[in-house]
Amino acid sequence: MTFLLLADATRAEDWWQFRGPSSGHTVAHGLPLEWDNFFREPKWKTQIPGKGWSSPIVVGDRIWLTSAEQVALGNDAIGDKLAELPFGAYDLVTDASVKLFAIEVDAKTGERLRRIELFERQAPQPIHAMNSYASPTPATDGERLYCHFGALGTACIGIASGEVLWKRQLVVEEITGPAASPVLWKEHVILACDGADQQYLIALDKLTGQTNWKVQRPEITVADETWRRAFSTPLIVESKDRVQLISMSAQWLISINPVDGSPWWCAKVGSGYSAVPTPICLGETVYVCTGFPKAEMVAVDIGGSGDVTDSAIAWRHTRQVPEISSPIAVDGDLYFGSSQGVVSCLDAGTGKLFWQERVGGNFAASPIFSEGKIYFCNSAGVTTVIQPGHQYVELASNELFGETYASPVIYKNQILLRTNPYLFCLESTP
Repeated sequence: MTFLLLADATRAEDWWQFRGPSSGHTVAHGLPLEWDNFFREPKWKTQIPGKGWSSPIVVGDRIWLTSAEQVALGNDAIGDKLAELPFGAYDLVTDASVKLFAIEVDAKTGERLRRIELFERQAPQPIHAMNSYASPTPATDGERLYCHFGALGTACIGIASGEVLWKRQLVVEEITGPAASPVLWKEHVILACDGADQQYLIALDKLTGQTNWKVQRPEITVADETWRRAFSTPLIVESKDRVQLISMSAQWLISINPVDGSPWWCAKVGSGYSAVPTPICLGETVYVCTGFPKAEMVAVDIGGSGDVTDSAIAWRHTRQVPEISSPIAVDGDLYFGSSQGVVSCLDAGTGKLFWQERVGGNFAASPIFSEGKIYFCNSAGVTTVIQPGHQYVELASNELFGETYASPVIYKNQILLRTNPYLFCLESTP
């Protein structure tokens, strides 16, 4: 079973999409274990204009990431705009306008090379105060860069020329802003669009941006429209007999054929909404987190067909389940960090909990694994490095200045970490 498709050996070495080539795993050797703000200088750090929680991606010796520059409304205008919302203001912020763009950085030096303007939106939908307008991570096939900003727009850039090749805008009522990242498969750019008003998966043609297929979600049985939203990036899983696109939404987990969007199976896994974590697959089982208001982790067999709600759910776990950060699988166990700053380890086969440890902060970034080490980055810029196993073993705790919602990324034997407002390149020192 291959749980993320690798186009070729080059792709396996680069980091072309959210969570990289293998759901947070890397074959890189010699990643740094320790760093800090004062005594261990990064190889380089570069200030990134604007604000964005998208993770960087790496193509050869070039780094790409997206960002947003906002023009604020006056206080009176903010109050008036939020008062108009039919769903309540929650912890929302709103702006007069926003510019959305892509940034290219030299991975060797940290020099900013190109800024490519993509969209300027007047009176954009409000976003959650913890979110950004540039939270989805871009994806690439090595020749083209696909930048997604949720309901604000999707664009394709030719990497060599810097030319914007096409644009689309798929408007749904996100209410709290964008999050789900694009997934590439063959000729498709696949997007999860799960708003309060409509919920669907869509495949755009990589070359033209035209719609190849579109699939509606199963019926979500809840009166409150805000409980119909989701922000989870889909997962491609390849097995001997079929390829599956597995996607979590409010209440439902579905599997479809990425060729044409035809259904494989579906399971109603709970009553949660606003699910953000990406599914991960281990063997014949996929693991998902159900979202708010009380997240559960659910193990689902992927070998069925039709509605498998009553037959495919192997186990559930309800303690300190991530609401935003995605889990990682290592040696048959699952590791994950919660919004309450608790890291957990459980048996992927049975759901048995081995340990939980409160390390502090809260986790939005997803962990990575390399050479017997798991890296967890909390939103305050602290990275806790642990040794996988059935007892908690902390190897290091490292701090960088700035909010950290983007997941760490690998370039050769270095770690790229995006904070607000810097991009750091960290390497081992003698």
